[in-house]
Amino acid sequence: MKFIAIIGSTGSIGTSALKVIEANPDKYQLVALGAGENLDILKEQIEKFHPEIVATLRPDHALRIREQFDITVLSGAEGLHDVAVYAKADTLISAISGSAGLVPTYAALEAGKEVALANKETMVMAGRLMVEKAKSKGVSILPIDSEHSAILQCLQGHSRSDLKRILLTASGGPFRHLGLQHLAKVTPQDALRHPNWKMGRKVTIDSATLMNKALEAIEAKWLFDLDMDQIKIVVHPQSIIHSMVEYSDGSVLAQLGVPDMITPISYALSYPRHIPTNLPPLELEKIGALTFEEPDLKRFPCLALGIKAAEIGGSMPVVLNGANEVAVDSFLNGNITFPQIPRLIEKAMAAHKPVELDSIEQIVETDLWARKEAKKELLKWLS
Repeated sequence: MKFIAIIGSTGSIGTSALKVIEANPDKYQLVALGAGENLDILKEQIEKFHPEIVATLRPDHALRIREQFDITVLSGAEGLHDVAVYAKADTLISAISGSAGLVPTYAALEAGKEVALANKETMVMAGRLMVEKAKSKGVSILPIDSEHSAILQCLQGHSRSDLKRILLTASGGPFRHLGLQHLAKVTPQDALRHPNWKMGRKVTIDSATLMNKALEAIEAKWLFDLDMDQIKIVVHPQSIIHSMVEYSDGSVLAQLGVPDMITPISYALSYPRHIPTNLPPLELEKIGALTFEEPDLKRFPCLALGIKAAEIGGSMPVVLNGANEVAVDSFLNGNITFPQIPRLIEKAMAAHKPVELDSIEQIVETDLWARKEAKKELLKWLS
């Protein structure tokens, strides 16, 4: 029996993770929940799963939960931290979106928890520190992203010294064939219509810009101890092959499956076992062709910026991530156009002198700088 805490329980990954827990009551027990601002969903989760401790970002929401439930209720970033390190939990599912997952996820590792990680931003910002902390505590970081889960599965039973490179697949998002001249006119609603996956708003926009793939490449570097030149990104519009591993003899192993996050969540919790799910079977005869193409860096400059940040290293990926979060939020709020997302990120990166970061506190400071720099540039554009 695993005792599980979740931060980000009301988002798309969190709700899917709870389905996996609910379907396997003999294997998993939820003991702690941390959520953002969706109070109604959080209340439903409390009623169904009876956690011992709950945290929500908003103090007024915490007050309303206390009025309805006789459980420990916390609020704010401190509350999410306490859920992540809750003593009875042995596993944290880190599903909260963006940089908000950094501190509680690191705290969970420090407390000796296994981490099932959907929060790729944590590894982008502090990959080296996360890996070092996990090793020092003798715990694992198991990926929930479908691409990294695929890589993990393709590595099983093979010598790591034989690995040549990984092929990280990307759907290409909704604008793969849209004329470049039309990108300035796309709306947030257009960008949120992902052709294959149902995801949260931030990650869906990142998928439309292909920033998501840049972040995943940086995450893969740390999770699998790779050099960036060992990571190749391939556009695969059908999202059936979730990623591949190439070995030194030319063999390429691929992990295939229907595009549903239940599979990688289940594997992260049951690793290294594959336990039954209720997903439909993969019927390749109905899908037909599986196609592949090179990513177009002119169409997706965010991908180029992400690769550049990874190559520079040090604090630059932190700046990339922080500026991207500001840019995505600005686009979703209608303040900038779709092509202005990479321009805002590029401005912040150009203003930054990268340094090595050796603590979570330094990473948090750099993240705040990047956000301020991006917002300062944004104000110039809006004035």
